[in-house]
Amino acid sequence: MSAPRVKDWWQGRRWHDDRGDTAIQMAIIFPFVLLATVAVIQASMWYYARQIALTAAREGLTAARAFEADSADGAAQARDVLGRTAGDSLRGYTVAASSDGQRVRVEVSGTALSMIPGLPGLQVSQSASGPVERWTVPGE
Repeated sequence: MSAPRVKDWWQGRRWHDDRGDTAIQMAIIFPFVLLATVAVIQASMWYYARQIALTAAREGLTAARAFEADSADGAAQARDVLGRTAGDSLRGYTVAASSDGQRVRVEVSGTALSMIPGLPGLQVSQSASGPVERWTVPGE
């Protein structure tokens, strides 16, 4: 009878010792992968809510800047846009519009939808401002 070779013994022993390593590695790594995935989705939802608020603010500004319009017209237009587009992505939104006669400003605030139940979403606030349109006479 010949003695087992060292190489054969090591390879056989190594094969048996490594069983279950992949499962342990996945158990360690998977929570971090899951956390990163949820963080990316949450950031995307926050960004989308910001874009909704910015679109509503810009649309409100366009309505408020029009000739003989006032800031209330801009706020109404922003609320209309939010009513059509916000859905669950932007909750508890508020619209504020102000004008000093020369410039008008429309601000939209709200809360982005949260991926984690029980936790409030991130706050979103976007604004748009611009000059009021008015008739002018050249040279005056």
